[in-house]
Amino acid sequence: MANLKINNLQKGFEGFSIIKGIDLEVGDKEFVVFVGPSGCGKSTLLRLIAGLEEVSGGSIELDGRDITEVSPAKRDLAMVFQTYALYPHMSVRKNMSFALDLAGVPKAEVQQKVDEAARILELGPMLERKPKQLSGGQRQRVAIGRAIVRNPKIFLFDEPLSNLDAALRVQMRLELARLHKELQATMIYVTHDQVEAMTLADKVVVLNGGRVEQVGSPLELYHSPANLFVASFLGTPKMGLLKGRLSRVDGQGCEVLLEAGTRIQLPQRGAHLSVGSPVTLGIRPEHLELARPGDCTLQVATDVSERLGSDTFCHVVTASGEALTLRIRGDLASAYGQQLSLNLDAEHCHLFDADGVAVARPLRAAA
Repeated sequence: MANLKINNLQKGFEGFSIIKGIDLEVGDKEFVVFVGPSGCGKSTLLRLIAGLEEVSGGSIELDGRDITEVSPAKRDLAMVFQTYALYPHMSVRKNMSFALDLAGVPKAEVQQKVDEAARILELGPMLERKPKQLSGGQRQRVAIGRAIVRNPKIFLFDEPLSNLDAALRVQMRLELARLHKELQATMIYVTHDQVEAMTLADKVVVLNGGRVEQVGSPLELYHSPANLFVASFLGTPKMGLLKGRLSRVDGQGCEVLLEAGTRIQLPQRGAHLSVGSPVTLGIRPEHLELARPGDCTLQVATDVSERLGSDTFCHVVTASGEALTLRIRGDLASAYGQQLSLNLDAEHCHLFDADGVAVARPLRAAA
């Protein structure tokens, strides 16, 4: 079992508050990803869990045991850093076994653990090589293997793929996902790359300014963001955002008059809002499409298009100067400056109040 519980965790440096009272639970065998922009506190939070930073307030529990003041070596955690931190004069085998050798583990057991980790990571033919004879991806696998042989309760990863090129990042991402399934281990992973967060995580923790903005599954956060920050941070390309004001609100829904000139009926009821309240409408690129007769239309002018093969991202600008991205079929593209009418499908629109908090859609009646 490996259940981690964080209670009102706080960290400050020289009078500056970095981690501002975080409450979080990580369940056994979960793959949890901390994601957020640079400076949001995600690496500091991971280091607090690992014991590499001193806690200013709150507590950390592992399987009901308070480890807040326990030394890093006795927390039964293993950390994989952004830099590989391998010993250049040691072979792959010695790099992986070094911590076990220091701990006095019997040689036969050490060899068995190293061989098993090498099998899992496909490092068998490289065990006698030195780090300089390995590629970046192979070195990172050795660093992961060094953690595996310790059989920790929780694996901690601090942006382990950021030093790899794009192709290797994709490959290593797949290998980490397989590793999680094979080991049935609890993993906590830090990244600023929301694609890594979406593809690896069972549970995503979005951090901003030392606070947790939202916790949930990747698709839950993507389809039901709690606020503007989460909505705009998750998704590639980003969600399009349009300013407007409520022109009607009642028990059946609301009507929004956008600054771009379009009037749209939405199912969100917004009981705490009133006519004239400023709001922001959000819509994902894949939910924008060319309008047909009878649609709720938005007039835009095309800017530039990015052709990626299977998809084309067409960047457009509204009459109010707001930028949107339209995701269309790869063999389509619009000429620069072309006028288009786009459909705003109310079922796929998100609504946020003046404070950036999402206005919830009504629950659908059971069929």
